[in-house]
Amino acid sequence: MSPLEAAAILTAGVGAGTINTVVGSGTLITFPTLLALGVPPVTANMSNSLGLVPGGVAGAIGYRRELTGQRSRVLRLLVFSTAGGALGAILLLVLPPGAFETIVPVLILLGIVLVIVQPRLSRLVAERAERRAAAGVVPVERAWWVPPAVFATGLYGGYFGAAQGVLLMGVLGIGVAETLQRLNGVKNVLVAVVNGVAGLIFVVVAQLGLFGTEAEVDWLLVLLIGTGAIAGGFLGAAVGRRLPPIVLRTVIVVVGLVAVAVLFVS
Repeated sequence: MSPLEAAAILTAGVGAGTINTVVGSGTLITFPTLLALGVPPVTANMSNSLGLVPGGVAGAIGYRRELTGQRSRVLRLLVFSTAGGALGAILLLVLPPGAFETIVPVLILLGIVLVIVQPRLSRLVAERAERRAAAGVVPVERAWWVPPAVFATGLYGGYFGAAQGVLLMGVLGIGVAETLQRLNGVKNVLVAVVNGVAGLIFVVVAQLGLFGTEAEVDWLLVLLIGTGAIAGGFLGAAVGRRLPPIVLRTVIVVVGLVAVAVLFVS
């Protein structure tokens, strides 16, 4: 790996860490970068999931003020995120590599669509909360369907993960009676755990040679992405909320579309 390639991956890690903390679509920055550098898709996905864990932890720490008083909520939802993330990671390893390479362009496009509609989704969630408050409706702690929906987003995140945070914010914003900023703190914890669980499974499987997988975690990629993601996680928590959202979303969409084009051409 050349110094220029290493710098590109490190920079992508910073961008992903920042975006994951603020919006939740950082994989659409790092994953296409790895593909552009010739990393095999499954290896890129495994290394990327593990590399983004430190950034998720940094983002959660940066949002510790918003997490105050939410310990029991986070612990309950973590059960479902962890189970979903583990199953998603196992599916990635059990299914043929060709299956992942076939479906990943669709997953990237799904992530792009979610990033585009996220502002509208957030407005709808906020308007719904205002209407319920004006009508004097006392909100319940969470809707019955939130835990299974969190499990489903964890499964998606363990398998691929692009825009997992956007999906989670939609689920939590609609189904949990809480402000969006505090829910963003919960989202950061859940995403970090899903990536961590998936990454741990990838490492164990690679070391033991289970499921007959030939893909391995590239630890240099993990180090570069993780280092950048830590800086990005703290950056996102500190100043990322002040960045123009349209700029972040434009970058994500452009990079994602380039990735899809590269995958189709190859």
